[in-house]
Amino acid sequence: MDRVIYTVMTGAKGALDQHAAVAHNLANATSTGFRAEMHRLRAVEVQTEAFRTRAFAVDANAATDFSTGPLEHTGRTFDVAVEGKGWLTVQMPDGSEAYTRNGNLEVSANGVLQTRDGRPVLGDGGPVAIPPDSEISIGADGTISAIQAGQGGAVNVVAQLKLVNPPEQNLVRGDDGLFRQKDGGVAPPDPNVKVAGGYLEGSNVSVVDQMVQMISLSRQFEMQTRMLQTADQNDRAAAQVLSNR
Repeated sequence: MDRVIYTVMTGAKGALDQHAAVAHNLANATSTGFRAEMHRLRAVEVQTEAFRTRAFAVDANAATDFSTGPLEHTGRTFDVAVEGKGWLTVQMPDGSEAYTRNGNLEVSANGVLQTRDGRPVLGDGGPVAIPPDSEISIGADGTISAIQAGQGGAVNVVAQLKLVNPPEQNLVRGDDGLFRQKDGGVAPPDPNVKVAGGYLEGSNVSVVDQMVQMISLSRQFEMQTRMLQTADQNDRAAAQVLSNR
């Protein structure tokens, strides 16, 4: 069997992996705060005693596009968008921290500020508790203020959102779509991170660019498939010649 089949197979697999990433990006083109995923391939030279004529395509890593998305005004009290670089901090069931740009928040039945999927949002003292029957506002520095009815308009500071900005190269995306530090550490609060209350950040996925990339990947996969068929035909022809000798 011609070993070119294995070489072409790695290219076809790489194209499929990239195609899956593009499909995932397109599916999340309207997801709040979503960051596009990118697969990077690299060529690995086949080490042989003969001439170096072939290389395998290897999926080097799955990278993330950390560019910011557009801000959309919603006017909702508990909607918040991170302006520029930075992240909101949420608490996981095991007590660890994770980071998200999805600021579409709500208050649970127990008065805890949480994400739409039920993860508590962390403040400077742990999960943020919202007092009942209060008018809430979120400042640019993440300060959550409450005006309770019957107190003469007195403003009380409830908490301050834990806003962090760890180095992007240290972040890894989990299967749940949330980001964590590679070493499992906890990022410290960053006072330079600002938020906009009443806004949400849209996905940073460019639908046009992703569609163009999907077309290109489909053509690459088709080319790899044709090369597999050609290698198989050559193998069959060589076997026929040898059998007739």
